Amino acid sequence: MEITAAYMFQAGGMGAIGQLLLPFLLVFGIMYLMVFLPQQRQRKKLQEMLAAVKNGDKIVTTSGIYGTINGIDGDTVILKIADQVKIRIARAAIAQVEASEDAKQ
Repeated sequence: MEITAAYMFQAGGMGAIGQLLLPFLLVFGIMYLMVFLPQQRQRKKLQEMLAAVKNGDKIVTTSGIYGTINGIDGDTVILKIADQVKIRIARAAIAQVEASEDAKQ
């Protein structure tokens, strides 16, 4: 009898742990679907946009500077912000691409 009672106590304990973990797993699953998955999609979309920039694209930087891409050198971009004014920025500092000069013509 003692062995059976001890076995039943252990089996009941495992069921209780499973019942306690189930809400945590559900909350984690919901967080993954609502937070992490959309964030991964947004990051992938941003990486694709940064890889596709080319000379003549009008862009806005993360700091709010508007300009036209005048040259690309690896991870840096030469941005023309006014006549005879060019700055070098990191490619990762590009927030959005507005339109290219070629697309307008």
